[in-house]
Amino acid sequence: MPTPPRPLARAGYLHVPDDQGGAAARGWWDAHAAEYLDEHGAFLGDAFRWGPEGLTEDEAGLLGDVRGARVLEVGAGAAQCSRWLAARGARTVATDVSGAMLRASRRGGGPAAPTVPVLQADARSLPFAAASFDVVFTSYGAIPFVPDAARVHAEAARVLRPGGRWVFSVTHPVRWAFPDDPSVRGLTADRSYFDRRPYAEEDDTGRVVYAEYHRTLGDHVREVAAAGLRLRDVVEPEWPAWNTQTWGGWSPERGAHLPGTAVFVTTKD
Repeated sequence: MPTPPRPLARAGYLHVPDDQGGAAARGWWDAHAAEYLDEHGAFLGDAFRWGPEGLTEDEAGLLGDVRGARVLEVGAGAAQCSRWLAARGARTVATDVSGAMLRASRRGGGPAAPTVPVLQADARSLPFAAASFDVVFTSYGAIPFVPDAARVHAEAARVLRPGGRWVFSVTHPVRWAFPDDPSVRGLTADRSYFDRRPYAEEDDTGRVVYAEYHRTLGDHVREVAAAGLRLRDVVEPEWPAWNTQTWGGWSPERGAHLPGTAVFVTTKD
């Protein structure tokens, strides 16, 4: 039986030790996998969505033609995106740091859905040989939850074949200057865009139980370049009229004024 979480004692934009912040994701997602999928599973379905706005890979085509391609998803959660790709002819592997999320992937997609191999792994240390994949991607996985995202980019570059593509979506950096509020109150900046302290939560023992990291647009570009990758595009999905849902700080009201997601498309020369 899992140990019940301890009461939270502190939450906000905090200075936390990198080792604690980087290790918190596994426990948090293990504890909250069922809750997350109950809340968002219907919206995610078995589509491939790049973010809460609802932009799909079918619409955007950011990964290119995946038929017959070897594709790796990191931070896969319940592997909805990988199943979508497998149904279109990709040879996919899904990894995530959370065993609970990967177990949920076994129950997703229904009896007709393709089976996707899953592996529990940290995106900063992938258990694959160099040049193993044609495409590596993540939709809101891994990068926001580690203090050293440069290692995620370096690993993606390592396992990519020359000419391969690394695509990742994250909370749009501009959003970090605004409160995480889906109402009109979330349209007024209340902190510095350049404040890189993570949002973190600590329990009553002082242990970091959740950490999410902010990087400016320039930070993302520099980390991609340092990994030897070439930036091809940055996609900022607009909020579509059909999407009436509220997801955390994302909502139609805010989406009409502020970008919520940034998708970076890179290639390995």
